[in-house]
Amino acid sequence: MDIKKVKNDISEKKMTFGSWIQIPNVFTTEIMARSGFDWLAIDLEHGLIDLETVYRLIQVIDCCGTIPLVRLQGNDDSTIRRVMDAGAGGVIVPMVNTAEEAQMAVNAVKYPPLGKRSFGLGRAHNFGLNFDEYVQTINNRSIVVIQIEHIDALKNLDEILQVPGIDAIIIGPYDLSGSLGVPGKFDHPKFKNAIQLIINQVKKSSVALGIHIVHPSKHELQEKRATGFTFIGLGMDSIFLIEESHNVVRYAKE
Repeated sequence: MDIKKVKNDISEKKMTFGSWIQIPNVFTTEIMARSGFDWLAIDLEHGLIDLETVYRLIQVIDCCGTIPLVRLQGNDDSTIRRVMDAGAGGVIVPMVNTAEEAQMAVNAVKYPPLGKRSFGLGRAHNFGLNFDEYVQTINNRSIVVIQIEHIDALKNLDEILQVPGIDAIIIGPYDLSGSLGVPGKFDHPKFKNAIQLIINQVKKSSVALGIHIVHPSKHELQEKRATGFTFIGLGMDSIFLIEESHNVVRYAKE
């Protein structure tokens, strides 16, 4: 998979599909990486994955021809630097509530003059053998996705969307609903109004609109595409495993 093509597709608001990795295992990750997704997000925020395992999973995803992204624990430049040096194609940054925080994320991913990423040897450029080429091209190839998942982000969304270097936003529905005082109540008018506000503002910008469909279905995918979502996560390794295993047991017993 050509990361520049995927980045261009995201920037041009063409459909890209990915999924989430929460199981810290190279074999399940390889199965996912060979399934045809454009990108896979290794989940450091809610999964059981440490940085050493992230490195191995990035290797597997990359070698299978899929783009490895890392969803971080927080907006931390040292972690961003380490996963980028390991060969990540980009990052998904949680709980970005201001333009300043969005700029911090971009700064950590991009080398000067576009950002403030420090220089060092790593797997991303073949441990120095391709250092010059990598440094000269990665700013235009790396993918920065920020999560909009708090009421404070809604107040600052226009300014956030104007930060250069952001390719897509992705909505975090659970945290967003919690910050609105209606945790998990996705049919509540407060939550629906907030989602519509995000959709309207992002569609007017140059940033792609993203969502994670935790339990994917054809109906919901069609609905999200019609609404304008183009950066779409479909399920995750643990969801695929648990749902299919339950389905098999259920029809076997029937």
